[in-house]
Amino acid sequence: MILKGNEDLRVVKTISGIKDAFEALICEKEYEKITVKELCERARINKKTFYHYYETLDALLAELQEELSAAYLDRIKAYSLPDELDKVNREFFLYSAEQGLAYEKITCSRAWNSVRDKMISEVTDAGWGRSEKYRELSDFEKRLLTAFVNDTVLAAYRQWIEDRKQIPLEDVIGITNRAVLGGVDGFFGS
Repeated sequence: MILKGNEDLRVVKTISGIKDAFEALICEKEYEKITVKELCERARINKKTFYHYYETLDALLAELQEELSAAYLDRIKAYSLPDELDKVNREFFLYSAEQGLAYEKITCSRAWNSVRDKMISEVTDAGWGRSEKYRELSDFEKRLLTAFVNDTVLAAYRQWIEDRKQIPLEDVIGITNRAVLGGVDGFFGS
């Protein structure tokens, strides 16, 4: 249940407790191994309360995906691709650095591929979908371009996380932008 700000404090606390417990479980195990029973025990609620707000764990996961994607898309909505790809990449790293361990796990762990891929697809469609240059590409070119950009940026983020964030974030952004922008500029013949 996405909170709108006018809910009773008890509802806010319950939803926050559910989401906090879910994020803690994400940090500990693969999605398929998380159960409603375990989530309810962590959140200190009964199953009936959980099912009052969410039909399934999948619904809770979908809400988490939507919240993460929407927050990032809000940050990049003013940017034009591919012309401001450097700014979009910067926002990705800044946004990602502000998130918690559950976000890192979803973004970096192979076990969370399906969750991450759905979020990437939403962001790609929204971000690149506004680009006239992108719309002029063939379907193959679109898939190739977005795969290159997404895979490169994600690989850089994963490496930064694996290296325990020892390289300053600004350096990671600069290195990633050099790699990505060089490829994208070459792709468009800039």
